[in-house]
Amino acid sequence: MSSINLKGKVAVVTGASQGLGEALAMRLDQEGCKVAVCDINFDGAQAVASKLSDAMALAVDVTKYDQLEAAAKAVIEKWGQVDVLICNAAIVKSGDIFNLSPEAFSLVTNINLNGYFNTVKAFAPYMLEKKSGSIIQINSKSGRKGSFKNGAYAASKFGGVGLTQSLALEFAESGVRVNCICPGNLLNSPLWVNSLFKQYAANQGITEEEVRAKYINQVPMKRSCEYKDIEDVMVFLASDYSGYMTGQAINVTGGQQM
Repeated sequence: MSSINLKGKVAVVTGASQGLGEALAMRLDQEGCKVAVCDINFDGAQAVASKLSDAMALAVDVTKYDQLEAAAKAVIEKWGQVDVLICNAAIVKSGDIFNLSPEAFSLVTNINLNGYFNTVKAFAPYMLEKKSGSIIQINSKSGRKGSFKNGAYAASKFGGVGLTQSLALEFAESGVRVNCICPGNLLNSPLWVNSLFKQYAANQGITEEEVRAKYINQVPMKRSCEYKDIEDVMVFLASDYSGYMTGQAINVTGGQQM
């Protein structure tokens, strides 16, 4: 019988030193997982790992494949396996095509898309060897629909859906599943509060309060996406309850994207 019990599973989370990544790592810990907290901000990763029951912190820049290879070996040396891989590391640089520099576009796609590729390439061999595992990319509703003056982010996330589907086909007979979660706007998160409201207000010529109202009004359920909304779907995808699901991009958007 299928079980939602993740106790004893080994989970790896990238971009886990703060915000959503930290929340996902903490939820996996609560579900009984051993957790590798990976981030370019090693001090932040250590701080998160120190809050967890059985965890390790790893300094990882997802654009550097050799660092991910080293991280994968460290996880195997410590725990002997990888069961759940959460590819969360990402950044946002908004702007229309005339104001967004080629360098900024490349940076976003390098972290969000190439970083996803690098992470799976480094960790998947250990999952394939074990013939089991769940790979989950944290994508976005912007991976399903274009995003106004936010083309770099949307392009990287559309690419993530394509990579998810392609990897799902590659791994389909191996017992390793690959899916992604496409959240709505996390309007109460540090990313939005400290950065995105300012970016969007500037490039859309409206106030930060008007940005919040605009995005809330686009959601049929009339509320922000919260960390728990994403955590719950992550736990489902990591568990045997989703055992016949692979190659899916699951919208968690309050009805905004269907």
